[in-house]
Amino acid sequence: MKIIKPSYEILDPIDGQAILKKLELIGRVSHKSEDHITETSAAPFVKKLIDLGDESVLEHVSITVRFICDRGVSHELVRHRLAAFTQESTRFCNYSQDKFGNQLTFIQPCFLHDMTGGKIPNSFGYTSDDNVWYYAMRDAEAAYFGMLREGAKSEEARSVLPNSLKTELIMTANLRELRHILQLRCSKRAHPQCRELMIPLLHELQSKIPIVFDDIAERINHE
Repeated sequence: MKIIKPSYEILDPIDGQAILKKLELIGRVSHKSEDHITETSAAPFVKKLIDLGDESVLEHVSITVRFICDRGVSHELVRHRLAAFTQESTRFCNYSQDKFGNQLTFIQPCFLHDMTGGKIPNSFGYTSDDNVWYYAMRDAEAAYFGMLREGAKSEEARSVLPNSLKTELIMTANLRELRHILQLRCSKRAHPQCRELMIPLLHELQSKIPIVFDDIAERINHE
């Protein structure tokens, strides 16, 4: 049994200025105003589009992100139907194999004490919630491997796997959909484990692509 924290990785090299220039070029086609393009016109043009709510141009640029998260968070992300997803399959992954370390990996819930260093909860040093979660994961792992030993297929043994099971999820979304996802999943109304992943992603995207995510980050910062 292994316990880790969630993480993400942007898989695309990002040139924010090049993205803004591409968006401006595309956006000016509708009014044939390409002659207004200058070295400094891209950022204010894209900002004006976003301020006006005219975000269809943002659909021409997509970003791919790899998430390491629990199954519960992945179930929320895949609800965004305008994105493309590829996910680690519990049907075809047999976690008793060597490539998985012959163990299950679970995501440490952000609202519990840190157990990623290998410390086992006990009644003296941890809260009851920590104990309940840890032993539930331990029992789920025992049940999963028990079913495999009895001859169950991995797609059958997965029936005992919990939401905290680690999964790998690849998401590709255009900038317009990314804005929608981040507005929902960074909000204080979102699940805390989802916010744990998405707020750092928002800040990284904001730092790499000027203008496009500024309004969302400002809103989240003031919630």
